Amino acid sequence: MITLYDAARCPYCARVRILLAEKEIPFETVEIDLENRPAWLYEKNPVGKVPVLDEGDFVLPESRVIMEYLEERFPEPPLLPPQPAERALVRLRFERFDDFSRPYYRVVFNGEPAGVLDAELAKLDAALAGSPYLAGSQFSLADIAYVPWIVRAEARTHLDLGRHANLRAWLGRLSERRSVAAELEIVAAIST
Repeated sequence: MITLYDAARCPYCARVRILLAEKEIPFETVEIDLENRPAWLYEKNPVGKVPVLDEGDFVLPESRVIMEYLEERFPEPPLLPPQPAERALVRLRFERFDDFSRPYYRVVFNGEPAGVLDAELAKLDAALAGSPYLAGSQFSLADIAYVPWIVRAEARTHLDLGRHANLRAWLGRLSERRSVAAELEIVAAIST
């Protein structure tokens, strides 16, 4: 049985929860208090971060690595497109994720003006003008990589996503998926 060391408020953990739900992989959750991390967590991940995936003899930290591992271990349904160009776009989205997350965290934790994050949202919006998903024609790991931050952005940064029509439509499509709908419920619960 897979155990996920998790924190409901952590968008990196949300990536793994969404992927596990998409693939209908059963798992147990151990909730970690991020304000009071248990000492034993550092045995699972020396930097003390979540998520951590635990399969008994195999322990794996870091959301992107966990996502790639689960995609290879449980290939159905596939979350990497079959077309090489779209697969490359998935990898490019991961490669450029920090361009999005850095402004997000500066706004959320440092109280910086939201304009720099809004500019990154505008870039995503523009990318979605030509395709229904972040890496092309089908839902993929790229969408899972970004959606946890997008669903938290309005509540955490007070940005109006309504002015980004393509991004809003993308979020609407994703919200119809059970995996993302479940994450929206978690975000609503922690935002109250």
